[in-house]
Amino acid sequence: MLLSRNARLYFLPTAFVASPFGGADGQVARLAGGLVWFSAYEVIAVDGGERVATQFVPITDIDDFIAGLAEEQAGEARRTIARIVAARPPMQLGERTLRFDQPQVMAILNMTPDSFSDGGVHLDDPEAAVASAFEMLETGAALVDVGGESTRPGAKPVWEGDELARVEPVVRALAQGGAVVSIDTRKAAVMKAALDAGAVIVNDVSALSHDPQAAALLSRVDCPVVLMHHQGSPDTMQKGPHYQDVLIEIYDWLAERIAFAEAAGIARSRIIVDPGIGFGKKLRHNLQILNGLALFHGLGCPILLGASRKRIIGALSNEAPVDQRLGGSVALALHGAQMGVQLLRVHDVPETLQALRIWRGLRDEALTPPVTRS
Repeated sequence: MLLSRNARLYFLPTAFVASPFGGADGQVARLAGGLVWFSAYEVIAVDGGERVATQFVPITDIDDFIAGLAEEQAGEARRTIARIVAARPPMQLGERTLRFDQPQVMAILNMTPDSFSDGGVHLDDPEAAVASAFEMLETGAALVDVGGESTRPGAKPVWEGDELARVEPVVRALAQGGAVVSIDTRKAAVMKAALDAGAVIVNDVSALSHDPQAAALLSRVDCPVVLMHHQGSPDTMQKGPHYQDVLIEIYDWLAERIAFAEAAGIARSRIIVDPGIGFGKKLRHNLQILNGLALFHGLGCPILLGASRKRIIGALSNEAPVDQRLGGSVALALHGAQMGVQLLRVHDVPETLQALRIWRGLRDEALTPPVTRS
C-alpha cells in the first residue's frame, strides 16, 4: 500500500479466531486483554478526510508493514497497536473492583417520565426503583446506571432541580445497600450531588461538552467517566444527521474528547468510551459503527455499548415496538462481546446475562489447551 506521509492510519482488528491454539500460536493477538483473539488488521488510510486505501495485514506481517511507513506514521501505528492489545486495568470503585477482562453488564434504571423504553415506570416510586435495581444486581449485573433526564430523540432538557429530585434518593439508597452506581447525567450539579450520595461513575452522553463545569468537577474527584459520541442535542440529533465516514469521524471525535478530558486533569485510565448508538445517527450509520466496533480499541479505553431496545432493532424487524425488542437487544449485546466490548448497557439483565454465560462457556472451552481436555 503506497501512502503519502500525510495519511493517517487506523487499525481495525479483524479475522477473529476461536483460540490461540491449534497451530495459531504466534499468528494471533489478544484483543484488549479480553477473551477475544484476532489474526489480522484492516488498515485504513485516510487523507484529506477521505479513505484513500485499505489493506488487510496479518498479525505475522504487521511489523514489516510498519517498518515500511514514514517515521511519524510508524510511531503512531505502534502506539495504536499497543493500545489495541493492552489489557484494560480494573477500576477501583470504593470497596468494589470493576474488571474489564470479560464483558460486564450495566443495568439501566430510568427515573424519568419519558424515556423511550420504560419512562415513568418508577418515577413516583423510588422504593420500587431501588428494589428493581437490586433485583438486576442480584441477577448478575456489575453496576446500575441511574438517569433522571431522558436523552431520547426529541427529548427536551430537564431542569437540574427536577433531575436531582428524581435521582438523588435512589442513588443514595443503592449506594448504602452496597451497589455500584453510575449516574447518567450531563449536568455538573447533578454529577456532584450523585457522587456525594454514593455514585462512583459518571455517564455523560455529551462527553463533557454540555456543562462547562463538568470537566473541572471530575478532575477533582477520583471516579471514572463515560464519554459518549453524539451529533447535536437530544431534541435535534435525529434531524438529518450526516457523516462523510461515520466510523472514522466518531473515532476522531472520541480521541479529541479524550484529549480534552486529559487536559482538564482526567486520566485516560479513568475514561470509558461509548460510540453513541442512535445519538445523531441514521440506521446505516449505526450498522457501520456496530460492524466496526473493534476499531475503538485503538483509543486505549474500555468500550461501552448501549444498543438495548433501540430504534435500530425495530427498523430491522418489521417495526417491532420497544417492548418486543428483546431478541434484537440480546443479539447486539453478543455482537458487542465478540467485538471485545467491556461494558454492555442493557434493560433486560437476566436474558442478556444468560446469553453472555453461554458465550463465556464457548470462549472458555476454546481457550482451554486441547491437551488438558478430557
